[in-house]
This record gives sequence, C-alpha cells and structure tokens, in this order.
Amino acid sequence: MSERIVIEPVTRIEGHAKISIYVDDAGEVSSAQFHVTEFRGFEKLCEGRPFHEMPGLMSRVCGICPVSHIIASAKAGDMLLGVEVPHAAVLQRRLVNYAQVLQSHALSFFHLSAPDLLLGMDSPPEDRNIFGLAGRDPEFARRGIRLRQFGQRIVEMAGGKRIHPAWGVPGGVTHALSAADRDEILGWIPEALESIELAIGRLKTLLDSMAEEIERIGNFPTLFLGTVTPSGALEYYDGVIRMVDAEGNVMADGLDPQRYATFLGEASEEWSYMKFPYYKPLGYPGGKYRVGPLARLNVATYAGTARADRELREFKHRAAGAVCQSFHYHLARLIEILHAVERIEELAAEPELMSKDIRAKAGLNRREGIGSCEAPRGTLFHHYQVDASGLVRKANLLIATSQNNLAMNEAVEQTARHYVSARSLQEGMLNRVEAAIRCFDPCLSCSTHALGHMPLIIELRRTTGELIDRCARS
Repeated sequence: MSERIVIEPVTRIEGHAKISIYVDDAGEVSSAQFHVTEFRGFEKLCEGRPFHEMPGLMSRVCGICPVSHIIASAKAGDMLLGVEVPHAAVLQRRLVNYAQVLQSHALSFFHLSAPDLLLGMDSPPEDRNIFGLAGRDPEFARRGIRLRQFGQRIVEMAGGKRIHPAWGVPGGVTHALSAADRDEILGWIPEALESIELAIGRLKTLLDSMAEEIERIGNFPTLFLGTVTPSGALEYYDGVIRMVDAEGNVMADGLDPQRYATFLGEASEEWSYMKFPYYKPLGYPGGKYRVGPLARLNVATYAGTARADRELREFKHRAAGAVCQSFHYHLARLIEILHAVERIEELAAEPELMSKDIRAKAGLNRREGIGSCEAPRGTLFHHYQVDASGLVRKANLLIATSQNNLAMNEAVEQTARHYVSARSLQEGMLNRVEAAIRCFDPCLSCSTHALGHMPLIIELRRTTGELIDRCARS
C-alpha cells in the first residue's frame, strides 16, 4: 500500500509549514510537497486604507524584514505622489536596507542553519540549536549575535525601534541621522568585518566535508532572478531585473521592476496557502526560478566592493555555469553580509547622509504605484491601485519567499528521494529534508515569533490510516 510521511511543523524557519512525503508500494519516495499552513491576508487588509499609511502598515508584514516592506511600499507611494525623493533620504533608505540584510542573514546563518553545519545533521536535536552551538563554540555564537545586533542597531537609529519601525514614508523618510549615529555606525565596522570574514572561512572549510549534502539537497537547474545596476553590479534598492538560466546565460536583462506583471505570473495550488510565481515566457510550472542570495550572486557580474568582489569571483568558480546547489545559499548569505558591511561603511561616510532635506511632499498625482527592492530573501514587489481620494482599492504583494515556492518543493522532493527510507524512519534523515527548506530561509510568518523548542512528529501511515511507524521530538 502507498504511504505518506508528514513532517509537522518544519523547524528552525520563520513561520508555520509542514512537509508531506509520499511513498509508493515498493517503499520508495515518489513525491513530496511543502505546505504553507498559515494564511496571508495582507492584500485584503490593505483595501480601504490611505496610501500614505501603507509603509507603516506594511512593516507589520514581517518581524524579520520589516524594512524591505517599508521600502517597497514607500517607493510605490513615491510613484503615486510623482515626486523625486531627496538624495539624503535615498542614502538613508539604502543604509537601513543593507542593515536589514546584515541582521536577517546573521539570524538565518548563525541561529537557524549553523547548528546543522557545525554540530552535524545527525547530532541530537536537543543540542542542535543556537544554545548547543554556544556550548560548543561560544565565541563563534557571540560573533553571530553581535553581527545581528549591529544591523538591528542601525534600524533602531533610523526608525526608533528595531522591529516594525514607522520610518519610511511616500516621498522620503521621517527624520535625519545625526553625527553621533554616524560615528557609532563606523565604530562597529572593524569588528563586523573581522567576524564575517571568520565565518566565511569557517563555512568554506566545512563545505569540503559536506559534498554529499551539497549535491543531494536542492541541486537542480532553474532560472535565477535578481536586481542589478545597469552595469550588472549587486543592487538592493533600485535597478533593473536580470534573469539567467542554469548555464549562466542571460535570459532577460534590463527588465523594469514596475512592469513585473508582464513577465511574472502567479499560480496557486489547493494544498498550500502560498502563491506559486513563475516566469511567464516559460509558463507554469516550467518557468520555475529562484530569488535571494544565491540568485543575486548568480545574476550579478560583480559586487562593487573590494572584499565581496574577491569572494564573489571565487563563488562563481564553484560551477561551470550558474551555481545551482541550494546548499550554497548559506555561503551566498555570508558573502552578502560582507558586502552589506562594506556598503554600510561607505554610506556612513557620505556627508549628505545627515542632511535635513529628507522628504518631498505632494498630493496624489497617480492612481497606480509599484515599488520594488531586494529583501534578504529575494526580490520584493508592492503594487497598489488607489481611488481619487488616495484609498487603496487593490494591492498585490509578490513576496520573495513565494517566488522560491516551486524550487522549495523540488528541493524537498529531491532530498526526500535520496535520504528518506520508509522502512526505518530516523530523525537525521528527516532533518535533512527540513534542511532543504532552511537553505532558502523562508519567511512565512508575517509576524515575530518568540524563540522556543518546536515539537516534531513524523508518522508513517498506510492510505487506510493504519499507523506503521512514529518518531516524536518533544
């Protein structure tokens, strides 16, 4: 009889999900699905709200990357106003966005993924967490916490608080940074650079011993999408969309983010609340693509900062074409932290960053606004249509994690096919299936979750419902 293995919940990710693994009559994995089990209702909640309130409301979409939603929303508001944002406000938006990339990636790597990498995929689950990592290597764990603290501190300086700041607005930002803020930021730089370069070196050494996981966990050809400058450099705030294929060939370049709906479609499936975006020219599901750190490093020609350029050149030599192993999201994330720290240092040294000219004011001049930026997990779009009074009549949020949905499902199935044996369920093999999802660092929650020890229950049942085997983590 065919059987189904359920992993619920998936642990060490932001949000709630489960994984179903389907086993055929011969006991082999035939397919797998990644189910997002919480409902995202923000698009409907936006309707009827004044557009100038949107950035503050949208910061509540996520407790990990609120700045991305503020920036994409504020940029849509800039378009509705029809104004040119003051240069000082653009500098500050860029600075805070880099700070968010820094803190979010530090959380993903040091808190959520490093326990697998440093303690081992088969280590006891009660030890395989940030506390177990701190017990094994307290200095490494401390450096990860400090890196995240640095990014959060910049967000706090600009927005008044670290989570859900009401800071970005249509036309600019709410207040200027001070000389004291600049000096504090610059004071963090030496320690941050030392910590991230240590982490990159540590991870590259570990990767040599994880060849099987690298090849078997989420390694398949897809398209890759990300934002670049017109010359092809890494870009997070403004730029054009580039798409490359698995061989590294540029499929599309110079695409206008405000025309995203002409080249990206959105599908749905009955077994998940999350959308399934795809590249329209190749249809659904053939237009599968990935976004986020791995995609950005694949589409960018260069980083634009000295240390990150060195690491990016080495990274690109890991494959003849694009780097398709999802496991390398971890390394890409660390390279992006290095790039972010370098950019933060450059921006903090800009004299105009502290200018008081930070907001352009105007009335409603357009009925449609689209804003985009690179969130930690990938390209983000906010699209609003408003009435003559400036009230939102329709909103579409194309979230980075949803754009990875097709790829995450393939990664789960590929990993399960290789590692899962229905004849003898073991916690370590299921952890590798979860690790396939953690490569993408999905953000499913729309809200902040407290640190806790989530239970894991895996049941193997016949299609009749008869229980064959059960494994529980309390």
